[in-house]
Amino acid sequence: MSTLFRIAMRNLLKNRRRSLTAVMAIAMGYAAVNVFGGFTRYINSNLRDSFIYNQGNGHLSIFREGFLEKGLLDPGKYLLTKSETDSLLATLRARPEVFLATPQLFITGIVSNGAASTIFIGAGRVPSDADAMRQRAPGMLGRLTPFEGRALRDDTPAGVGLSEGLAGLLDLKVGDGAIAVAPTIDGQINALDAEVLQTFEAAVDLLNDKLMYVPLQFARDLFATQRADRIIVMLEHTSDTEPLRQELEAAFHARGQPFELRTWEDLSQLYRKVRQMFDIIFLFLFIIVLVISVMSVVNTVNMAVMERIREIGTLRALGMRQTRIVLLFALESAALGVVGSLVGAGSTLMVWFGVNLAEPTWVPPIITARIPLEIYLVPEYLIGAFFFLLALAMTSATFPARRAARQEIVDALGHV
Repeated sequence: MSTLFRIAMRNLLKNRRRSLTAVMAIAMGYAAVNVFGGFTRYINSNLRDSFIYNQGNGHLSIFREGFLEKGLLDPGKYLLTKSETDSLLATLRARPEVFLATPQLFITGIVSNGAASTIFIGAGRVPSDADAMRQRAPGMLGRLTPFEGRALRDDTPAGVGLSEGLAGLLDLKVGDGAIAVAPTIDGQINALDAEVLQTFEAAVDLLNDKLMYVPLQFARDLFATQRADRIIVMLEHTSDTEPLRQELEAAFHARGQPFELRTWEDLSQLYRKVRQMFDIIFLFLFIIVLVISVMSVVNTVNMAVMERIREIGTLRALGMRQTRIVLLFALESAALGVVGSLVGAGSTLMVWFGVNLAEPTWVPPIITARIPLEIYLVPEYLIGAFFFLLALAMTSATFPARRAARQEIVDALGHV
């Protein structure tokens, strides 16, 4: 084996230009797959973390059964009662995998500046819980301040936040007063004074002229109820989401409790669509890289085989078996695959280091502030691409080498 390896290395060095071309093709393919794969992982993780932490949606949401289909038409029938809310919170907060469990109440109505009015969609949340979720976000997302003005406070139930479009429609600024009007769950009209503490950019453009963040108590007072429409559950680890969902669903079913659960992925349609889009792009890129790498390696090996037919005939005449000849060319291609992958790994690290050094920023989908653009180093992509390209190179060498090794010795020695 050592003799074959030395011969393989000499053959590669003898044809430096052709070997370099194959190495660069493999390296570019390796780097392209890993750089784009790392960018895709960065996009997916930031979209996920923004939805879970910054937007306060948590990992799991618990509703009364039927709320998502009919709750808007008859909210009083599908809201969680105070006793149900307290029982669920006590049960969830006792679990070790739960970081936070908090009630929320979404409301709709009309907001006015005294001279003009427009509709609003309000998210009633416990301000301290919303802050705790946002600060829990990993990386740069946990350090963002996604609003201008002051933070909402538990002890200031009249303090609200308006999306920038909504504040612009009503010409309201931080510190101004407003009036929120909405029907209670009993069908009566109720109105509350509010103070604008902050403005923010909504994650979805269609909501930028409608969204309002309010303390949970404000939402309850406006709806004249102490109930909630959902319990938001944030876990210590995202990987616990599906196991806990299955366990809770089984427990609710066994007790006959009319609750249903949705994971963060169930509720985030944008995340699923963006992830599917990048998965398709990644697939096309992978196919392109595959074709380029295959053509480059196959061309290199074919040229090497055609130029060395007489050498193959000589080796056969000296008694070398066909399998050893095929193994010789497989070793040459394996060396090209290893060197090309190592060069590609170096190129990937250079891109990663360059992006981190330059620190470019951008505003990705559903994230409302500029954040650093990053390329993640994904170990499974780095390792998987290495073994894939190595296997590809060896496989590409096997067929032309086997075809050449099967020629008659006389014909091979007389090849021109």
